[in-house]
Amino acid sequence: MTDTMNELSLTTSRHINAPAKAIYNAWLDPEMLMKFMTPGEGVTVPRSKTDPKVGGGFEIIMLTPDNNELPHTGTYKALDPHSRIVFTWQSNYSPDDSEVTLDFVEKNGGTDVTLTHVKFLNEEARDNHEKGWGLILQTLENVLK
Repeated sequence: MTDTMNELSLTTSRHINAPAKAIYNAWLDPEMLMKFMTPGEGVTVPRSKTDPKVGGGFEIIMLTPDNNELPHTGTYKALDPHSRIVFTWQSNYSPDDSEVTLDFVEKNGGTDVTLTHVKFLNEEARDNHEKGWGLILQTLENVLK
């Protein structure tokens, strides 16, 4: 791994008009993940499973419009109810030690969600993930309305 990979990170935020508890729980519920983990036009999630405990894992299978399966897996490193989730993020487009942190802060009748993702293979992968995470947060807000 190069130093550049270690330095590449992204942070994206969104205010979602839902309580932190609902947003936190959505990230741990396989049925909910299938509804909002769609990082691009026409991408669906036909299968998802979670074991929401520290040390437990998850698997999210994304399906592209041309029927390519994109498996994403990870391990939960921290679960602080309704305030923070930290997990590893493994896919064909990320190094093994890539990590995502979600912070939830209730504010103005909703929740500020901040997603930080660290370690990428290259700048293109980081930029693609930044777009994808932004769409995922937008879809999550729509699902929770």
